Amino acid sequence: MKKEIPNLLTLGNLLAGCIGLWFVMQGDLVSASYCIFISLVCDFFDGFLARALQAYSDLGKELDSLADMVSFGVLPAFILFSLVEQSCGTQCTVGLFGFYKPFMVFALALMSAYRLAKFNIDTRQSDQFIGVPTPANGLFIASLPLILHFQPEYSAYVLSFKGLLIYAIVMSYLLVCELPLLAFKFKTWDWKSNQVKFIFLIFCIAALVMLKFAAIPVLVIAYILLSGLIFLLNPNK
Repeated sequence: MKKEIPNLLTLGNLLAGCIGLWFVMQGDLVSASYCIFISLVCDFFDGFLARALQAYSDLGKELDSLADMVSFGVLPAFILFSLVEQSCGTQCTVGLFGFYKPFMVFALALMSAYRLAKFNIDTRQSDQFIGVPTPANGLFIASLPLILHFQPEYSAYVLSFKGLLIYAIVMSYLLVCELPLLAFKFKTWDWKSNQVKFIFLIFCIAALVMLKFAAIPVLVIAYILLSGLIFLLNPNK
């Protein structure tokens, strides 16, 4: 029974993702974004409880990836699709066959599936990530409707047709690339071995206080750039 407690939270992650898709179909992107945040909380605590209760299982590992595929792969892609449609105007079709440009964002769902399947068999990702983790992409996209709703002064940046498509293409690559990224898993709490992580977390808190939801895309980009910089400085680490 103890081993099923983390799995229940994983199913909560999946349920929030399913409800989020329903909200997208209703045109309520703000509520859909909140569902991603609920999924993030469930995703954090299912791993936390699995470690605390020593309740690891192969079933839990597979279930976690399936839930993440919906909550941080499919749902963010549908939110982004809706935003691209809002922003595209007459630019949505192009080429001989009239390809519908917003469909490009579904590359995020495809690459999320590839990344999650790869994660389950990649033994290198116990202390770091290889490629951007799907929750980071979900967090970035979840922030966009909230910025539009609560901080409309940034709407010109959020509803940039070309910017959203470029994001979808670049992030699709970053999800599956071989770039090592920081994993915020603390084995100890001492300052010396976690200095970079603590400084970044302090920076995150300060940015959120000052910029609110608008800080989230900045922080996700900063996380990727910081990880890339650490890799360049310590390529063998």
